[in-house]
Amino acid sequence: MERVKTTGSFLLKKVYKKRNPWCKKYDFGHVAVVSGSWVYTGAPYLVGMAALRSGVDLVTVFSPERAANVVASFSPDLITYPLTGKFLSPKHVKEILDYVEQRKVTSLVIGNGLGRRNESIKAVEKLLRNVDLPVCLDADGLLALKSLDVEGLPSLVATPHAGEFANVFGMKVSNDVEDRINKVVEVAKAKSLVIVLKGHVDVISDGNEVWLNKTGSSYMTVGGTGDVLAGVCGAMLSLTKDALLSACASSYLVSKAGEIVAKEKKAGMVASDLLHAIPTVIKRI
Repeated sequence: MERVKTTGSFLLKKVYKKRNPWCKKYDFGHVAVVSGSWVYTGAPYLVGMAALRSGVDLVTVFSPERAANVVASFSPDLITYPLTGKFLSPKHVKEILDYVEQRKVTSLVIGNGLGRRNESIKAVEKLLRNVDLPVCLDADGLLALKSLDVEGLPSLVATPHAGEFANVFGMKVSNDVEDRINKVVEVAKAKSLVIVLKGHVDVISDGNEVWLNKTGSSYMTVGGTGDVLAGVCGAMLSLTKDALLSACASSYLVSKAGEIVAKEKKAGMVASDLLHAIPTVIKRI
């Protein structure tokens, strides 16, 4: 295992480079977001807008009807694709895959706000088995990793917090960073994926390299900040096609945005505040 490294603005410089004046739509990616349910209508909006604010050209949100309608009412910038019913189910997978293939989708974000119904987890498993694109997997979607062998899949970034890590991978982690490093490396190597274990210090590894993100704020405990991270990571996957770089750069970018917001809002911070701070961090580089 290589020496532990620390994230910084230099990672963003690898992602954001000077654009050709003749660039056009689709040159910077199209992210598909599979997110939301009858209850959780905000998650797909946060994921989708975070991806857009991170520099991709298009975002399509696949959500059950109520969530899709809520997202559409929030922003005309997001394409919304309403799925019949209240929750994601296996019957939706074919139409999602058909759209992904036809509309030049370059990465996916799966899991936020789906809920833990068995049919939704089965749908995530089916999606992962059949998609041939980089994926950021978060929140309820992580439960698919309990039974699915992801070895051989294209770039996959999983972004659990400590509770999700323990539930999905069967390993409780302490607040000791060394303990977290050891367990993240073990799982990342065994599962052949990139893991971002979120916390006061984010621990990021592909099973070989280890990165620590020490930026951020204790006010980022508010619900939805993980959705923002997933959206940014999905955008990075489209922009770079590099899972480890995407994981490290997105962790740093969202945490720096959180620092900016925390200075002004403190305990009044909400996740959507991060969406406005993301461009400020990008502009600084």
